[in-house]
Amino acid sequence: MAGAFFHRYLWRQFRNRFNKLRLSPLLDYRQYRKLPDDSDGGYQGVFRFTGGIESITDGRVLWVKGEDLTIPVPLEKNRCYLLPLHEGPEPEAPEQIRWNHVSTLTEGAKVFIGGQLKTKNKRLSFCSAKENPLMVIFYNCADNDLPREIISGARTRGEYWNSFTPISLVIGVLSLLYIASSLLERPAFHLIVICSLIAVFIPILPVLPPGLLLTTLHRRLAIDVRKLKADRDLASFGLLPETKQQTTPLYAINTYILEVFAWLMLLVGICANVAFIFIILIQFEVVRI
Repeated sequence: MAGAFFHRYLWRQFRNRFNKLRLSPLLDYRQYRKLPDDSDGGYQGVFRFTGGIESITDGRVLWVKGEDLTIPVPLEKNRCYLLPLHEGPEPEAPEQIRWNHVSTLTEGAKVFIGGQLKTKNKRLSFCSAKENPLMVIFYNCADNDLPREIISGARTRGEYWNSFTPISLVIGVLSLLYIASSLLERPAFHLIVICSLIAVFIPILPVLPPGLLLTTLHRRLAIDVRKLKADRDLASFGLLPETKQQTTPLYAINTYILEVFAWLMLLVGICANVAFIFIILIQFEVVRI
């Protein structure tokens, strides 16, 4: 759960950062001519730039060619994202890729760049600053669809299975097995031993009958919640068509109510399976009331 909330925070920061950059001035040759001549080097402001991959120098500097301008972008130690193509109704979440894997992309692949512009060695280049981290996104959709694809895709589907999940599961299982083994020979704690062993299998209980029906309902509702949240993000950033615009406060309340109901269904499904297991144990007199 801690990992899920942490990833939610990161994706919220990502959405807000992208929305801020998409509204920044577009760098083209006309804008380039308006920039002050700073041969000694200095920051020129925050800009966005779109184009295609022209080349990669030493695997560290990406050269992006726009309609009338070519700009170098340092890749080393900067975050890069790849927006996958989606064939279903839901857009895919942007995939973070290592900077040294960018060389595997084909020449001409579309790139969105947003960040601080700086004069270095008498040449303009994007750079990453603490206040304005550089954002590099590779995509293969229409330029007009990019903001909606990014904002909608940034509502990830697998936030509850993240880098913290395997570690927490291992720690939880080992802790419960230790509790069960340490109290196994003490009859007074017989019920605690059984509860600990049942709790070991809680991660797989949602996919077992009879609670599977409620788990399926939870998944269906979770998809709807994710779509509503994505629409709410698009509406707050002014990217949702007027025909789909919603009143934001009421829209948010309905979304939260639906999300709580979805998690309630999952919790009831798990409890139903636990109760079913206890009924079986009582029938075989493993547990006595």
